[in-house]
Amino acid sequence: MKSDVLQIAGMLLLVLGAQGAIRVLIDHDETGLLGGLPGGFPAAVTVYLAGTVVGALLAGWAHGRAKARGRRG
Repeated sequence: MKSDVLQIAGMLLLVLGAQGAIRVLIDHDETGLLGGLPGGFPAAVTVYLAGTVVGALLAGWAHGRAKARGRRG
């Protein structure tokens, strides 16, 4: 159950990060959820890309952990 929740959280972070990064790269003035973040465009792109990477790693790790537990029975 814990692995499922972590996998869902990782996928949400992945989707929000990727969507935000694409939005910022297309329109530099539209920072979305990170509108109040100081640093402007470079900071927003960095945070969105970091969220994308962390989300992908978390979802992959949780999926592998759930799969390993399923094999053990």
